[in-house]
Amino acid sequence: MTMAIGAAGNKPLLNYGESQTKAPGRKSSPAECETCKNRKYQDGSDEMVSFKSAAHISPESSASRVRAHEQEHVANAYSKAAQGNGKVISANVTLRTAICPECGRSYVSGGETRTQIKYYNEDNPYQQDLKATDGLAYKGMNIDAAC
Repeated sequence: MTMAIGAAGNKPLLNYGESQTKAPGRKSSPAECETCKNRKYQDGSDEMVSFKSAAHISPESSASRVRAHEQEHVANAYSKAAQGNGKVISANVTLRTAICPECGRSYVSGGETRTQIKYYNEDNPYQQDLKATDGLAYKGMNIDAAC
């Protein structure tokens, strides 16, 4: 195995193929950044998706990998809706970005998926009772007294 050596000649490159130029005010160049090399991603939800155990993603591929991971959550919502006689009303994915404090490189730091599912529970007696109670409460609320 060969190891690439940095511009100074004494530090090995941690992120081979990255720029060896150190930006002003930064500790290291992207090629020598220890923080980017050790950054791990992990999912905190209770769904069965990727990244249940911490894994490294390079800053270059973080956008596509996090986007694909969040798409797994969207697909799970559609499956859950189909199994429970429901319909996905909305599915919103938000990706968060950050700047590495050591080298200044931008990367996708994580994401969040929010879904709304509407269930059709006409056979559920509790749902029917709730609708009947709501109907009694709302009757007469909107009366046009001008007539």
